[in-house]
Amino acid sequence: MPRSATRNRARRTSVLRRRAVALAATLAAVGLGVGVVWPALHHAVRVLTLPLRHTDIIRQQAHDKRLDPALIAAVIYTESHFSDRESTAGAEGLMQLLPGTADFIARRSGATRFSLSDLATPQVNIAYGSWYLRYLLQRYHNQAGLAVAAYNGGEANVDQWLRDAASRGRPLSIEAIPFPETRAYVERVLGAQRAYRSQYGSELGPAP
Repeated sequence: MPRSATRNRARRTSVLRRRAVALAATLAAVGLGVGVVWPALHHAVRVLTLPLRHTDIIRQQAHDKRLDPALIAAVIYTESHFSDRESTAGAEGLMQLLPGTADFIARRSGATRFSLSDLATPQVNIAYGSWYLRYLLQRYHNQAGLAVAAYNGGEANVDQWLRDAASRGRPLSIEAIPFPETRAYVERVLGAQRAYRSQYGSELGPAP
């Protein structure tokens, strides 16, 4: 994700927090007590700064693909902030899948009637993105950091970074990822995964 997009998201999050505080002040002004205001404020901050939608689809795909639903939610949050859209690079939908990646997933997963327009449908987009996450986790021996790095930076790059790290006699750590954008992306996704697990554990259900 470009740095400008990251800055814009940080500004948007700051605005959302201020709106949540204003909501709490409004509730207090109309005479609601602290026992009502603070739970409402907590809920408003959570919804505004860490949104979660399509919970049923996420839980279904997590179960089918043996994934942590918090990881799926974290990728959606980092990629699109749960806003269905097309990126300037042509990535589609909630999990921001490129057409080439979607075609690869369709072929490997046995889809017979797939078209790119299907990626605008949350069910299809999350199913395809979840399939790709499972594929990458299997490819990189269930190392979530590497799988998420490949989701953003591409398998070829991650493979090269692993070879370079091996030639130096060390594993590839997140801190050693050469692309600053991909390194920051991995940190954001894994941080968001922890946040979704903490904030939405009951809604998302357990990890496999």
